[in-house]
Amino acid sequence: MPFSVATWNINSVRLREPIVLKLLQEEGPDILCLQETKSPVEKIPTEGFATAGYPYMVARGQKGYNGVVILSKQPIEDVGDRDFASLGHTRHVAGRLENGVVIHNFYVPAGGDVPDREKNIKFGQKLDYLTEMRDWFHGDRPEKAILVGDLNIAPREDDVWSHKQLLKVVSHTPIEVEHLGDTQSAGGWVDVTRQDIPEGNLYSWWSYRARDWSAADKGRRLDHVWATPDISNAAHSSRILRDVRGWEKPSDHAPVFATFDL
Repeated sequence: MPFSVATWNINSVRLREPIVLKLLQEEGPDILCLQETKSPVEKIPTEGFATAGYPYMVARGQKGYNGVVILSKQPIEDVGDRDFASLGHTRHVAGRLENGVVIHNFYVPAGGDVPDREKNIKFGQKLDYLTEMRDWFHGDRPEKAILVGDLNIAPREDDVWSHKQLLKVVSHTPIEVEHLGDTQSAGGWVDVTRQDIPEGNLYSWWSYRARDWSAADKGRRLDHVWATPDISNAAHSSRILRDVRGWEKPSDHAPVFATFDL
């Protein structure tokens, strides 16, 4: 039975509840994974989501920072979370659907502004987080699983507006790309978005700093949908909803969608 999955860094679920509801009503994904929700779990506006047809939620949250939420039309079992790099942050949660598929929702640390772990502790934390993800997947190789989230790395040259200009910018540096690739390989994960859309520039994030984000189009593909090889061939219809970046009081990210025939 087909089901659709969307991932979206919402940059405060309470502040942007109206556009979350708009997305649910207009697009109706079966599963919506949100990152950077910036809310304790008990203060997430669940009533509106339930009314919109999403009565099931698996979530981790903290006041003002981080936070990951999985909203679902169908029952979903909370199967835990992990605190990679022991940061004490709410950056991962997993849920299992009734068909046995496990969905991992990740919010990988952004890494600060300086791509040097000696000068910037946040960059070191990002690399350590990815290393621990890699080691987990290597030791406990996932099956029948989907991994989504804001991974805060644009790995390919056509995942950024200018490969040359961003080589020394956090999110596209060679060491980050290498760490993400190692993490992906350790779990055998398939990049579903690029499986469906193999060629061409593809972005899911545009900075708030641009006066006209769409005209400048200086984007990066920071948000990802991966699947394990046993179900990756069931994935199709990937898309990034660029127009959502232009909605009222938007997040600086656009949602990424994929459908699975399972």
